[in-house]
Amino acid sequence: MAKYLVALDQGTTSSRAIVFSADGKIIASHAVEFPQHYPHPGWVEHDPEDILESQIAALQEAVHLSGVDAGEIAAIGITNQRETTLLWDRQTGKCVGNAIVWQCRRTAKIVEQLMADGYGDMIRKKTGLIPDAYFSGTKLKWMLDYYNLHEKAASGELCFGTVDSFLCWNLLTGRPHVTDATNAGRTMLFNLISQDWDDELLGLLGIPRACLPEVVDSSGMIGMLDPAILGRPIPVTGMAGDQHASLFGQACWQVGDIKNTYGTGCFMLMNTGDQPVRSENGLLTTMAWRIGGKPTYALEGSVFMGGATIQWLRDEMKMLTRASESERLAESVTSTGGVYLVPAMTGLGAPWWDMYSRGTLVGMTRGTGRAHIVRAALEAIAYQSEDLMQAMIRDSGRQPEHLQVDGGASANAFLMQFQADISNIKVIRPRVLETTALGAALLAGLGCGLYSGTEEIAHLWEKDLEFTPRMDEATRRMNLKGWHKAVNRALDWAEH
Repeated sequence: MAKYLVALDQGTTSSRAIVFSADGKIIASHAVEFPQHYPHPGWVEHDPEDILESQIAALQEAVHLSGVDAGEIAAIGITNQRETTLLWDRQTGKCVGNAIVWQCRRTAKIVEQLMADGYGDMIRKKTGLIPDAYFSGTKLKWMLDYYNLHEKAASGELCFGTVDSFLCWNLLTGRPHVTDATNAGRTMLFNLISQDWDDELLGLLGIPRACLPEVVDSSGMIGMLDPAILGRPIPVTGMAGDQHASLFGQACWQVGDIKNTYGTGCFMLMNTGDQPVRSENGLLTTMAWRIGGKPTYALEGSVFMGGATIQWLRDEMKMLTRASESERLAESVTSTGGVYLVPAMTGLGAPWWDMYSRGTLVGMTRGTGRAHIVRAALEAIAYQSEDLMQAMIRDSGRQPEHLQVDGGASANAFLMQFQADISNIKVIRPRVLETTALGAALLAGLGCGLYSGTEEIAHLWEKDLEFTPRMDEATRRMNLKGWHKAVNRALDWAEH
């Protein structure tokens, strides 16, 4: 009997594939980085071929390293960077241009106009989203306008998709044009209540329904992997945006369960059950997942620059040669010496939602050194996450007992301890840090019948480390006051 699961985890800076045993243990993994493109200030793009080629290479190498025969793989799950927008020709499969990445701010003016015209509340009620350049809908409108493709889109000659759609189209036999409910819910075109594309929103943005994918459940049969990739067809039976997959992989199946993923961005989600909770504090109402046609909802807050802040220090500022150095450097000083870094390079997400804020470094003195700035960068990730948590507590009326964490930067012990300190809450890190991939694999396992239900997989989540708060309250309050003072310096900086 096939007893392995594979997750394709297509991220913002790399494509990863992980082979899991049926009991949730990682057998092998492989990641392939690919280039980022910044054609104009505030613009971020990916070459679609880079996305596809890196994901295929990661899959083939992970399976090779695992020593698992393709015939032993029960199913594949897909998880992906969300909101990143692609548009391709239905006949040739060729994209009209580069993918517009979720971080890209080029459609800020479109969003501004929607808000000025009074559509903000309507969009929010239908989609659960606060109108922002972050989401796919305005990116798709920009593509249709820029390339003058409205007629082709209306005649069904073009396919719009987020990365999950693009992978399904290119990796599965029969080229299915599908997306799952979690990814659809990030487009600003999907009605959370009706669970379908919304005609009023499509009309508002001038987007023809003919170019949109079919919305499927997050768990269940989607199609078969092209046998040319691994030598035989394999069922693809799970699909969810990365943060939804992570919530599932963290076993946050009960109302009030909360997790934070420290990836390129940071994403905090709280399960709110079968009822969407409207935020009064700048958070998003979103899908958690949809299984058996039944939606589960979540509250979400996003930090645009999480691990990307450390990548910026490494790649652009040359303060690090490896991201892993940041922990040692941060611990080499006892504090930042009053320095705060607000990493608003692509604007600020919840609870600020300021498209025009920009990165700001304040509080430097003649004694400020590299270690202080690196420490300030790590602390900034925790401060932003704390702002999200407080908003979530106010919206939900629930005080979480602990915060479950995952993602690459959660391996940084300094960051996790500082998060526990500044949020005054236990931070629990699981044994498997790759919970996004694990969630995709578990959704696939449910979808192919390897597991009978969540009860059967609940025990697969295991605790690794627990970080307990140890900062005194006066210091905590002083640090947060300084942080919010710094944020106010960064707000509304860019010309508009």
